Amino acid sequence: MSKDSLVKGTLILTVAALIARFLGVFQRFPLVYMLGNEGMASYAIAFNLYSNLLVIATAGIPSALSKMISERTALGRMDEANRIYKAALIFAALAGVVMCAILFLLAPHYAESSGDPHATLATLAIAPALLVFPLIAIMRGYFQGRQRMMPNGISQVIEQIVRLITAVGLAYLLLGVSLDWAVAGASFGGVTGGIAALAVMLYYALKLRKEDRRTLPVSEPVYTETGQSRQSGGKLRYGQIYGQLLRLSIPIVIFSITVTLIYNIDSSTIIPLLRDQIGEAKAKDIVGILGGQAQSLAGLPIVLAIALSQSVVPIISGAYSRRDLELVRNQSSRVMQLAILSGLPMVLAICTAARPLSGMFDYGGTPTGYEYGPPMIAMMTAGAMFQIIMQTSGAVLMGMGKMRALVSSVVFGIAVKLLGNLILSPWLGIYGILASTMLCFIVMSAFNLAVMRNVVSFRIMARRRWTRLIVTAAVVVVIGVFAERLLFEHLHLFPWRVVNATVNAVLIGGLACALYVILLFVTKVVTKDDIKTFPAPLQKLYAKAGRVLGRRG
Repeated sequence: MSKDSLVKGTLILTVAALIARFLGVFQRFPLVYMLGNEGMASYAIAFNLYSNLLVIATAGIPSALSKMISERTALGRMDEANRIYKAALIFAALAGVVMCAILFLLAPHYAESSGDPHATLATLAIAPALLVFPLIAIMRGYFQGRQRMMPNGISQVIEQIVRLITAVGLAYLLLGVSLDWAVAGASFGGVTGGIAALAVMLYYALKLRKEDRRTLPVSEPVYTETGQSRQSGGKLRYGQIYGQLLRLSIPIVIFSITVTLIYNIDSSTIIPLLRDQIGEAKAKDIVGILGGQAQSLAGLPIVLAIALSQSVVPIISGAYSRRDLELVRNQSSRVMQLAILSGLPMVLAICTAARPLSGMFDYGGTPTGYEYGPPMIAMMTAGAMFQIIMQTSGAVLMGMGKMRALVSSVVFGIAVKLLGNLILSPWLGIYGILASTMLCFIVMSAFNLAVMRNVVSFRIMARRRWTRLIVTAAVVVVIGVFAERLLFEHLHLFPWRVVNATVNAVLIGGLACALYVILLFVTKVVTKDDIKTFPAPLQKLYAKAGRVLGRRG
């Protein structure tokens, strides 16, 4: 892949992922208003279980498929590429049917064990999505391998738009029947969104097939060592294809499932762990706050940081395969630095604006939401900073081919999470559970970075710059918290509490981000050499900020 096409592809996926994530967060606002924290608890329990089964159903194959398709396309072996694609589609269809059936069977038992039997109907409503999304994932992997990013980006956006309209519309219509049916209607939005995304992918697949027929030459026969001709139908057996796909994908799926598994652990254990401390109703409210507010907002900083770092990971992979360890060292330092610097401003913005952001959800309509919403959002988002480091360092390990270390990291992290929940929840309640999530990401980050340093000696930033970055973050937090309290007490421009909260959230978030960028230059955390290594959009942003401060170059 050329540098231009790599940057263009990364930009398309970044913009699409950001739009899709913001649409996903926006969808939560009307749902929280209609369903409340109680309904959002049932929604979160159903959605988190579905997400785990979806990751297992696709088995990390899209990433492996993308690699295999890209290699064969580059060699002009389109017959093999298409056969691999067909085999992956068959696998996805069968896996989708199996996982859908499992979800149907597990729904009542899982909901009961999670402490919320009302989540059963919502789980059943989202189960058919497992018939569709494995196919979509495989098609996205194929298009990525063919260096066609636009279908993937458009399908993500269309999926979220249709999901939003259906989820909100059905929840509103079914609220008159019962809360359980309204939550089920919201869950069913995942099914309609998947159907819409599949329609987009099929359109582009047909379009690509017509283009291939016009532009691609007929593949020449490929001969084996015995001299036998292997035409397109017999080049690769499905057993060979599945063996190669699974070898590549199993470590990827183990790493990819980490965050969804952690979310699933929380949504399924909070009520059993906390019901004796605070009561079942309040514990269920907390699950609703976590799934409806905290997890959604904490996911925003991850998108930009990870997407920006992805453009460097293929360079690390190529350099490591050539044993160019100096390039691996330089790129590892830069990708980690870029992920931290680009993820931190949104983390700071959400943490300082946690109260007005929770107010935008009207705190879920309960006193529990007012009490727990803001601190849960702030704590969950602060932990996202370590998630950024964990996922970026994990991507670098993938580039280095250190799959066994990656799996070990996940095992250690999940063990820490489970032990942390059991040990800290009796002592700190929900904050102990959130602390165990943060501790899990810290352990995994430390493990990943240690493995990376065993391969190449690198450092993300000099100690002096770390100190300056910490000072920058501390100043932003202090000023942001002071400004938030001032606005909360004195700025009430409108008679509607939710509108005032929205205005305050925008002002506080904007102040935190602007102050962060300015202080990066004032404290010299970002240097002239660093800016040259950043993606073009960030180069322009920092150049403008530098000109404002009278700093050239």
